[in-house]
Amino acid sequence: MTAHGFRAMASTLLNESGKWSSDAIERALAHKDTNAIRSIYHRGAHWDERVKMAQWWSDYLDRLTAEGKVDSINDAIPR
Repeated sequence: MTAHGFRAMASTLLNESGKWSSDAIERALAHKDTNAIRSIYHRGAHWDERVKMAQWWSDYLDRLTAEGKVDSINDAIPR
């Protein structure tokens, strides 16, 4: 597993959860806006949602660790 692999996994799981906007996920992963000028002034975009998403992700990882239930990628996908 690489750092990019962990980021890809997070992106996949966050998107598949259906709980977060794709824009908030992209911003949380520090993906840049394609419009260079907009990206300069758009740093705090989706901040409230990103904070909630980070807490949800942290709780999710803590739960997986505590329960020791991850045997396959299908077990890791939050529903």
